[in-house]
Amino acid sequence: MTQIADGIYQLKVPFANNPQGDINSYLLCGSKEYLLIDPGANTDTGFDSLQRQLAEIGLGFKDITRILITHCHIDHYGLAGRVKERSQAKIIAHSRAKDVIQTREPTREKGIPQREQWLKLNGAPSFEAEANHQHDPQLQKQTAEIAKLFVSMTTDITIEDNETISLGGLSLKVLWAPGHSPDHICLYEPSNKILFSGDHVLPGTIPQVSSESHSETNPLGDFISSLNRLKQLDVNLVLPAHEHQFSDLPARIEEVIQNFQQRSAKILALLNTEPKTAYQIASEIVWRPKAGGVKFQDLETWRKRMAISGALAHLKAMKFEGKVTTFFRDDIIYYRHN
Repeated sequence: MTQIADGIYQLKVPFANNPQGDINSYLLCGSKEYLLIDPGANTDTGFDSLQRQLAEIGLGFKDITRILITHCHIDHYGLAGRVKERSQAKIIAHSRAKDVIQTREPTREKGIPQREQWLKLNGAPSFEAEANHQHDPQLQKQTAEIAKLFVSMTTDITIEDNETISLGGLSLKVLWAPGHSPDHICLYEPSNKILFSGDHVLPGTIPQVSSESHSETNPLGDFISSLNRLKQLDVNLVLPAHEHQFSDLPARIEEVIQNFQQRSAKILALLNTEPKTAYQIASEIVWRPKAGGVKFQDLETWRKRMAISGALAHLKAMKFEGKVTTFFRDDIIYYRHN
């Protein structure tokens, strides 16, 4: 437990085998209310750690009155339902959180065949698409393990962009920041000039921006727009959901934007010779550069899917910008450089 400022504490919640390490949960203390941001994944180790750190402050789960979720990824909201059972706290999330939970929770069996169809539509060979099917033993094991990381929950209070959450002497301005997740929000605390950035801006990791939707959405474009909006804030300290706190928000935002721009340039170059599918683009890119670079064929099954969805986010953004066009060939989507 670390005290950041008066009434603001950072609680590190362990999450084994997570590439980004622990989850940074934050406790905000008002005069009679206590708000917990992102309680973490549902593990006994995480639950016990959260309980111990609250005790160091002189509190217990029963004192928590509100639980705020920056976005509905399991490592952030998995413990929310369990904490609510102990505290009767109200769960707060963006209005789009319900849709995100419904599409992401692994208990939805129909999601897996839909994913297989999506993979084939974007050029994945049948054997690659079927490796993501519900009868695949590796996927079944992974799904069962992920299902343990959350307790089903319902949102009690939905919030929208530009709303203010008051908590005694502290107030939080809600900033909708889609891209990494459609429901992602950041929170700005003006008296201390603190930004709770969730996964939207991290000090060392580039957030995953994916597209697994058939709709004409532009998650990467949304992500970049959200970053540019945050850059205008007067921020002294950034408190992210992973890694460590940092101070120079505009510089980090520029680094993140440049990273995505460089990848987009590489993808556009790959389209110079001939049209390609999102699968073909993903298979020609080196992934996980922080791990020394991994070829597509050496990625685990689920990472291959993430690579395809990441490449697709870039392709969709370039389509919105007028740099590429699409056409169908044999019921597969191809992208062509304009």
